[in-house]
Amino acid sequence: MTQDNQSSNNNQQSSVPYGPGQYPPNYYVPPHSQEDEIDLRELFGIIWEGKWWIIAITFVFAVASVFYSLSLPNIYKAEATLAPTEEAQGQGFGEELGGLASLAGISMGKQQVDKVTMAMEILQSRQFIKNFVEKHDVLPKVMAVRKWDQQSGELIYNEEVYNPKTNEWVREVAPSKDPAPSSWEYVRIFQNNMLSVEKDNSATGLINLAVYHRSPDVAKEWVDWLIEDVNNHMRSRDINEAKRSMAYLEKELAATNLNSMQQVFYKLIEQQTQTIMLANARPEYIFQVLDPAVVPEQKDAPSRALICIIGTFLGALLSLLIVFIRRLAITNKKS
Repeated sequence: MTQDNQSSNNNQQSSVPYGPGQYPPNYYVPPHSQEDEIDLRELFGIIWEGKWWIIAITFVFAVASVFYSLSLPNIYKAEATLAPTEEAQGQGFGEELGGLASLAGISMGKQQVDKVTMAMEILQSRQFIKNFVEKHDVLPKVMAVRKWDQQSGELIYNEEVYNPKTNEWVREVAPSKDPAPSSWEYVRIFQNNMLSVEKDNSATGLINLAVYHRSPDVAKEWVDWLIEDVNNHMRSRDINEAKRSMAYLEKELAATNLNSMQQVFYKLIEQQTQTIMLANARPEYIFQVLDPAVVPEQKDAPSRALICIIGTFLGALLSLLIVFIRRLAITNKKS
């Protein structure tokens, strides 16, 4: 065999991949470590030894979570879908009225915020909610309701806070404070826990108004009241603004002798009179109800099943932690 044939045979042999368990020369094969298996067996051993601790602690947490979830009152959600009216989509004086005002030398300015956005902000404002609670006398229903009796349909109050028989607040407070909740307290509760006003992103211009309460009847009733009150508030605001404008225009009219200017002032006064008439004639002034609120028959919260699952899971984690700490303490003590 020639030298070329021998070199080709060597190249063929070197190109053959190594079989199972075969390695190149000088290749270091680390010894098979059994520490992972030993640690895993030891881990399961520790869990098995503390199985009764794990079962007991997990069971206690599971039972406690069940009792806790059952102690929570049902929260009901009533909601309505609203749409802006033509008045809400208008821009105050409008282009025609603004042009007439410019001819008369009156600067009406530009409305920076549309009436829909303004009405939504007013609906969630501190002053509006304060007026709502005082007008409808619902402070005990905001701050003192413990639960709703489904059988009788009556509200059950927390008598450590409020006495429904005497209509007195009996909660314990600092000497400098009044037992009756302040507007700062109940407005914050109302804003954060009871009221939701959102624009529907899927349909331009639609607004979802929702109220959360322990009584489904109260939730539905408050939705209707809120819609009525915000419409009345915006109506009153625009009527007062129109009356102030009319008073100013009539003053300017009396001060001018130019016939052309008088015609402009008469037109402006006519427009303001029309605004007042339309505002008084339409109950749904800013928001019209597309889908009215109904008394909910199913609770919105709490999710008792989720509470039980989370409570049981936390109990299992805590029990494992206790078992491992206990085993570590015993090991350190022996050493």
